[in-house]
Amino acid sequence: MNSLQTAGRWLELAKRTLDEIGASQEGAIADAAQLCATAIAAGGFAHVFGSGHSRIPVEEMFPRYGSYPGFHPVVELSMTFHTQIAGANGQRQAMFIERVEGLADVILSNFHFKPTDAMIVFSVSGASAVPIEIAMGAQQRGLPVVAVTSLDHSNASESLHPSGTRLLDHADIVIDLCTPVGDAAVAIPGLDTPVGPLSTIAAVTVANEIKVQTAELLQAQGKMPAVLTASAVVGPERSKTLFDIAYSDHAQRLARALAGDL
Repeated sequence: MNSLQTAGRWLELAKRTLDEIGASQEGAIADAAQLCATAIAAGGFAHVFGSGHSRIPVEEMFPRYGSYPGFHPVVELSMTFHTQIAGANGQRQAMFIERVEGLADVILSNFHFKPTDAMIVFSVSGASAVPIEIAMGAQQRGLPVVAVTSLDHSNASESLHPSGTRLLDHADIVIDLCTPVGDAAVAIPGLDTPVGPLSTIAAVTVANEIKVQTAELLQAQGKMPAVLTASAVVGPERSKTLFDIAYSDHAQRLARALAGDL
């Protein structure tokens, strides 16, 4: 028997967080799924941006088993490559770059956005310049914006943008991750700082709930793309066929989107 006081505590808090998301964010998630379905059915993209560790839910959207074309992951290695930690490509640089004003517009200038496209921005704090300006730039281009953020953490954080605003101030739909200020959740006896962040499991949960609901909406319209599926489920030949169809679909959408501002 585990005698540690903290045994199971993080798991308990994670379950509680997911229950809270399910109870309080149902409407916002459904609205986000409707925007995504509209974008994908029209042959465009639900663009998905994240910096820092918010890259993780972006990668959850596509490509991976159980996902499908229509979600366009937009991440910059300079803000999401964390395993180097120190030295070249280190964490100091990543955190600095995330706060650089004007970078978001340079990123967005690479793409041509359809009027029916949507933008989802993941950022736990919603306080850094780049995620904020991605949302601002998307709205200026006529896209509806979904912000996935922690309301408690965001409201407790100082905005790092000259406007003093946060990501949630530039969103048409706000989905709350329901995670605590500072993200880490478990108090260790004798330690004055908590450990065990909850935002990744919360963000990945939101990402997959949007993905699943969007799929049902697309299926009802007869517009559902091919789903990347493991050979263990459908057999090697069918798995490869679905892979090829899905990647071709994504490539065609991306070719249209990469026109940018040229």
